Amino acid sequence: MSLRLLQVALAGGRRAVAVLKEDGGGVRLEGIASTYELAGAALREGTSLEQAARKRMTAEAIDVSGATPGVHLLPPMDHPDPAHLYLTGTGLTHLGSAESRDKMHALAATDGAQTDSMRMFLDGLKGGKPAAGSVGSQPEWFYKGDGSSVVGTGAPLEMPAFALDGGEEPEIAGIYLIDSGGEPRRLGFCLANEFSDHLTERENYLWLAHSKLRAAALGPEILTGPLPADVRGTSRIRRGGRVIWEKPFLTGESNMSHAIANLEHHHFKYGNFRRPGDVHVHFFGTATLSFSDQLRVEAGDEFEISADAFRLPLRNRLAHAPSRPFTVRPL
Repeated sequence: MSLRLLQVALAGGRRAVAVLKEDGGGVRLEGIASTYELAGAALREGTSLEQAARKRMTAEAIDVSGATPGVHLLPPMDHPDPAHLYLTGTGLTHLGSAESRDKMHALAATDGAQTDSMRMFLDGLKGGKPAAGSVGSQPEWFYKGDGSSVVGTGAPLEMPAFALDGGEEPEIAGIYLIDSGGEPRRLGFCLANEFSDHLTERENYLWLAHSKLRAAALGPEILTGPLPADVRGTSRIRRGGRVIWEKPFLTGESNMSHAIANLEHHHFKYGNFRRPGDVHVHFFGTATLSFSDQLRVEAGDEFEISADAFRLPLRNRLAHAPSRPFTVRPL
């Protein structure tokens, strides 16, 4: 049976890990301050993450509603050294994602030729779900940053001063820890807002890498075990408390052109992504963007992402980061 794990900041700077119960309450795990610590304990004990958590469950309740002063939800996973957490992702992985990309880039070539993006999408439809034990089509891949770019629910999502846009991308992300033998171990899945600069991406597709180097928000809970094949969610944007855009999104393998195992293979096939002790948060993509509907977000807008596989929503407000001038000097 799956569990839902939360990281919580307590009064006085203390931290705890809690299990989210069916009634929406949380119960504390004994002697564990982070999911990274819990995963390490599971590896040492030769058990699953779920077994390690159940072994440490107490009767102590933790308010995870945000109503108790000094108690708030953290991102569901972090690393003691943020430089050892990788944020990465894959695009053009969902049925309908090519349509969203077409709207963003006006990809149809004047001579009727297919673009690289459309060819990649069609290649995923053809070979993104290979037979067990086989390697399928290689997806689009990008790097977003390290652990310093991760924010949790309730925290502002900052677009840099030089950014042209800061738009939402409602997704599911996989969370992984590399074990002592260099093998990736999946802890589970979380809701995510992959957050990108779509105006920069639209100006020139070769600036995709620039558009992705942004903060990213992670929903509060890690869902252990398999991800349901059909996940149905809703993405909303509020301005001044009023919903100005709302749209359903579909994810899970039934709604994807790639198998999750195929996306995982093409990420972890690189040896430098299998360094023991590192954490990886990998975004699986989406087909739903408010930018595709010509909505321009503004500072103060609130993004809200919810899905039926998760009990708690992800909420963040868009903010503009101040300019941070720097100078490159010879040493």
